[in-house]
Amino acid sequence: MIGMSISRGRRAAGLAAGALGTVAAAVAAVGWARGNLVVVTVAGTSMLPTFGDGDRVLVRRRPLRAVRRGDVVVLEPPLGGPYAPGPAGLDGRIWNVKRAAALPGDPLPPGVPGADGTVPPGELAVLGDNPDSVDSRMRGLYSGDRLLGVVVRRLNVARSPAKPPVPWQQAPRSDER
Repeated sequence: MIGMSISRGRRAAGLAAGALGTVAAAVAAVGWARGNLVVVTVAGTSMLPTFGDGDRVLVRRRPLRAVRRGDVVVLEPPLGGPYAPGPAGLDGRIWNVKRAAALPGDPLPPGVPGADGTVPPGELAVLGDNPDSVDSRMRGLYSGDRLLGVVVRRLNVARSPAKPPVPWQQAPRSDER
């Protein structure tokens, strides 16, 4: 009998240690996510057709050195110039969602103003996917210090206002009641 209870005690202790390890790993993962991931809501049409107004994207905080050409980035716009940024978000900051077109040392993309034809250290050129986007072609180069991070994925897709709702989403007309 004594041998039997020692075995059960060891098994229970092993299960408790395993559960505690799982909880510790989950807490560590949540802590990492809170420090490294941010959800941003796209405002405007500058990234159409990739992202539309109201889409929510998951952003991983990254420094400029971790950005690659073609990445979709979230960053604060330059404050000077003729193109005033839009209204601030809930956090009081203004975020732009754009595609990294040129990084430090790269040649400037066509239409982007610059002194010597290359992107200087600490800056990047960004373009919207929509040709009518207000981006580096109008605002100039963006500072890497104002970079929030790189878009990892879209979390949802907002319904386009031009697209009519499907029948089950419509309220019945008064003559159908």
